[in-house]
Amino acid sequence: MSQPTVSPQQIAPSFAAVTIEDYLSELAAKVPAPGGGAVAALHAAQAAALVAMVARYTTRAKDAEHRPVVDRIIEAADAARTRSLALADADAAAFTAVGTAYKLPKDTDAERAARTAAINASLVEAARVPAAVVDEADEILSLAAELLPVGNPNVVTDIGAAADAARAAAMSSQLNIEINLGSLPAELGDAFAEALLRVETVAARADALHADVLHAVRS
Repeated sequence: MSQPTVSPQQIAPSFAAVTIEDYLSELAAKVPAPGGGAVAALHAAQAAALVAMVARYTTRAKDAEHRPVVDRIIEAADAARTRSLALADADAAAFTAVGTAYKLPKDTDAERAARTAAINASLVEAARVPAAVVDEADEILSLAAELLPVGNPNVVTDIGAAADAARAAAMSSQLNIEINLGSLPAELGDAFAEALLRVETVAARADALHADVLHAVRS
């Protein structure tokens, strides 16, 4: 899936610029966005941040032989965090666009056709955003699994927390993809079949990594 662009309709300010309290207040408010889609993207952002943190704690002198791998993981995790934050904004924008499309006039045949086209385009974008979040969760989980064998054991539980956050990102995204596909023609919805299949794989891998971390903690 290609990364969706962040629409000018995105909520202001960006999730990257608000406090946690302001974000939670907006999330709790009776407003259309942010909602579960933004939460999924922020789960991915937190997962990426946790991976980057563990990697940065794995830059001691004793970790020198693993430094090339660790440095690559840091760079990749930081980039995933940035993309995931952008996806939180994109989700809010996409949800707003869906609502706008449904409010278009439908008095004439031309208006009905234009409205249907706008609704379908907005629903495709609204599904594409969580599909991109699944992509991010998948990559972040791969980084976490790669880091586990070499990561600083003092912060190993944060790898497990990253896996759990990536799992939550993917599973929540599954719900948001499905709800949008339910209103799309099959020929448009079929493009998201791969992302939906990947969700189950991500969840299984995350559970396995959580179990590996738990075993390391108990050993």
